[in-house]
Amino acid sequence: MSLELRGIEGLPEIRPGDDLAALIVERAGPLGHGDVVVVAQKVVSKAEGRIRTLTDVTPSERAVALARKLEADARMVQVVLDETVRVVREDRVLIVETRQGFVCANAGVDRSNVDGPDDVCLLPIDCDASALALHVRIEALAGVRAGVVVSDTFGRAWRLGLVNVALGVAGIPAMLDYRGRPDDFGMPLQATVVAVADELAAAAELLMGKTRRVPVVIVHGLGELEGPPGSGQQLVRPSELDLFR
Repeated sequence: MSLELRGIEGLPEIRPGDDLAALIVERAGPLGHGDVVVVAQKVVSKAEGRIRTLTDVTPSERAVALARKLEADARMVQVVLDETVRVVREDRVLIVETRQGFVCANAGVDRSNVDGPDDVCLLPIDCDASALALHVRIEALAGVRAGVVVSDTFGRAWRLGLVNVALGVAGIPAMLDYRGRPDDFGMPLQATVVAVADELAAAAELLMGKTRRVPVVIVHGLGELEGPPGSGQQLVRPSELDLFR
């Protein structure tokens, strides 16, 4: 078995309202059934108009206090709070739970790779809906059923360094459940549930980088994955299973 990862270059700067799926299909080359299109969250957010301008933001007293503590821009802190349902940690960096249920730094709000000096990019409102819209549109344009993963860079609680993870998933399983199957020595697996969508996101980031302008990667050769199509929300640990909440 072998996998081929192909970065899509030459995409223009994405603007609100752009047909991102059409731009991808135009430049992707041949797409096949079972291919997976991994798309960086930022271009999805840009196409969906998820941009705020800091000059239009009036920080609250809480944002000003947090900004003073964190030595941050109070306007940026306010945007983060607006995307937040729970502040998890406010020590050196703002770790929050977002509206979508993700626990991450700064609610995924990012100032890098956006046009305006005072513009910031927010996560899509519904990452699974974004992935599904791309999945449906790509099938309509290319005539193939390709999976879609909307990915973004997250830190990890017990390890240094950043990796890309799947925020939105459509057309493929998000996880592969091997529990109950025998291992190579006949012992039943007890806890092996593989986050295959996260693995695809992480692999694609090797080509995306942060400065290469490769926001889309095609994964070819994966084959048909067992199980029904999944969602990014399936990868979010429920609060009742979170031992550290």
